[in-house]
Amino acid sequence: MTQHREDTTDYARVFLADAPLMDTRAPLEFARGAFPSALSLPLMTDEERAAVGTCYKQKGQEAAITLGHELVAGEVRDSRMEAWRRFAEANPNGYLYCFRGGLRSQIVQNWLAEVGVSYPRIGGGYKAMRRFLLDTLEAQAKRADIYLIAGATGTGKTRLVNALSRSIDLEALARHRGSAFGRLLVEQPSQIDFENALAIALLKLAQTPGPVFLEDEGRLIGRLAVPENLRKRMASAPLLVLDYSVDERVQVVIEDYIIDLGERFRSAHGVDGPLLHRQRLQSDLARTRKRLGGERFAAIGRSMDAAFNAQERSGSIEGHRAWIRDLLTQYYDPMYAYQLSRRDGQRLHAGTREELAAWIKAEIRHAD
Repeated sequence: MTQHREDTTDYARVFLADAPLMDTRAPLEFARGAFPSALSLPLMTDEERAAVGTCYKQKGQEAAITLGHELVAGEVRDSRMEAWRRFAEANPNGYLYCFRGGLRSQIVQNWLAEVGVSYPRIGGGYKAMRRFLLDTLEAQAKRADIYLIAGATGTGKTRLVNALSRSIDLEALARHRGSAFGRLLVEQPSQIDFENALAIALLKLAQTPGPVFLEDEGRLIGRLAVPENLRKRMASAPLLVLDYSVDERVQVVIEDYIIDLGERFRSAHGVDGPLLHRQRLQSDLARTRKRLGGERFAAIGRSMDAAFNAQERSGSIEGHRAWIRDLLTQYYDPMYAYQLSRRDGQRLHAGTREELAAWIKAEIRHAD
């Protein structure tokens, strides 16, 4: 018999502790939105849930419950019970939940109790926890003392964000580097998952006084939207601007998009990695065609091809500097200047990553 713990509706404590969560909703519900510490261990499959739902509409709750027990019986029940039991024993500080904290989570809880496993559930379920996080996001968008790390492409904004203790890396949460070339090898989370993770990060920072540092982002990070209440607040937040020469920025882009991204492709795809890396960057370049114009786009495309050909022959990555420099000066820099002009926030300081980090430590209390 496991030690008894009470059910809870203390959502803040659950999220602050990164408590392991057993999500008993159907897989499709989980895919639409879940929480960072949750694992999908459903009571019913999507098909079983659909059948029970149809039965409920046609014949009522009692008939639907009976059908559910018929569908989740025998070896099916035993297999799911074993997965729930393993989770509970591996995560003694966790909780289980369903959509509203009702019948599904209660059934799982009762079945576990029958085999001597006492495991608490979360009152109100996913719906209440999601509401809590949306309210948290709205409140912190208003209250948080937000500062933006700004700078042209290649200044290493993310590097500075990650060097500050009271920061949130929006691009890491979105699993995207936030530009036309920002796609990674992993899929982006759902919009709901992104918002949930962001709200939890803000909740954690709100437990102690101090500023919150975010990278200056546009409305979208890949296909994910920065929540509107936070985006509006960011538009007027004070700015700390990174300032580097074009050549220095070219080096950062090479490190991130040629060396690092290339290694990711090689690790994931082996001998096919270099070709897939090349195809990815060529595909990403196509996204810039309309803004660049046909002639400049074609010239940069030829320069990129020549650089990859040289890399394939000799292993040298030096040829990439030419097309990256052209892309920065002809595409990214004009777009950045326009976006910066639309920011209302005061520009507090400019400099290198080291200079800004030192200025933050000296001028802004609780920065580190």
